[in-house]
Amino acid sequence: MDGRFEQALEERKAKGLLRTLRGIEPARPGFVMRAGRELLDLSSNDYLGLAHHPALAQRASEWAGAMGTGARASRLVSGTLEAHLAVERKIAAFKGSETALLMASGWQANATIFPALAALFPKSQVFADRLVHASIHHGIAAARARQVRFRHNDYDHLAELLGKREVSDDPPLIVTESVFSMDGDRADLARLVQIAREHGAFLIVDEAHATGALGPGGAGLSAALSDKPDLVMGTFSKAMGGFGAYVAGSRALIDYLVNTASGLIYSTALPPPVLGAIDAALDIVPGMDAERSHLASLADQLRSGLQNLGFDTGTSDTQIVPLLVGEEKQTLALAKSLEEKGVLGIAIRPPTVPAGSSRIRFALSSAHNVGDVDCVLEAIGAAA
Repeated sequence: MDGRFEQALEERKAKGLLRTLRGIEPARPGFVMRAGRELLDLSSNDYLGLAHHPALAQRASEWAGAMGTGARASRLVSGTLEAHLAVERKIAAFKGSETALLMASGWQANATIFPALAALFPKSQVFADRLVHASIHHGIAAARARQVRFRHNDYDHLAELLGKREVSDDPPLIVTESVFSMDGDRADLARLVQIAREHGAFLIVDEAHATGALGPGGAGLSAALSDKPDLVMGTFSKAMGGFGAYVAGSRALIDYLVNTASGLIYSTALPPPVLGAIDAALDIVPGMDAERSHLASLADQLRSGLQNLGFDTGTSDTQIVPLLVGEEKQTLALAKSLEEKGVLGIAIRPPTVPAGSSRIRFALSSAHNVGDVDCVLEAIGAAA
């Protein structure tokens, strides 16, 4: 079979779509080391610089010393530690939800939520923003549910599609991201809640790239709503500086997922060191308003600078700023040139983004400063 694999890889390489794994070494916050060179890191999701925070490392170490390095079993066997339950209570308070449930990763959460819901609502149609994350599309496919995609952030189109749906006893499901990971723009969650209520729909929101970085106390964009989405998931692997994911919602919903979500039932529970880092982040993040304000200011500076250089940054209005290039090989060439100039900006290509929209996806951190953004803009100007 190796010949077939090699042929497929050569075909990807010819199209500018070949991916390889390249190692880095951690450096000071906001930077990485590669091949002995320090690079300004504009490609991580460490939006608040917490991946290097001593409080997270200390609590992870303390919990490892007290409880070990592994949870030993799945949650429904003997893997639920009292620490899991305590952290889940803290997540629910953070999100303003009735309760919450820990998951191993954002991918796992999305991949398991939809099959669990489809088991209860087999006739439901899933109305998904066309730009939602691959894990959501995977979960919908695994559920064997009918997916109806609405135009990105086009809520009139969504309402039109909902009005034409086949009526059944099972509610339609609507799914979106609050911050879109490749475009850096936001969903209008208040409008989506309104549409969901008008059509008797169940609204699911992925807050992976908003958790920690946006919303009151960093609790995400849904936390600002009085009438919240029915199910909110998010991750601890981005602005929260650790690993793992959560699902927040009603007690009945979470209890149902405990009984039906295969990703939870058949996976070993999150280990104590990971729980410790989550616990510490939940203590620190609500008080980081100054860092969130600084992060937003840096993003405005980068967007404005790129636009002044003649580049398209799309509809970005968050800490994620895409530099839209279009063609795959040109995007790879720009990424290589930036790295030579000391800036790590990874090329994002199909199928992660639609064909013809390859880009350098810049993701800022509050660990960066105004001078760092100036250096990025200077490097881009020279590279272009």
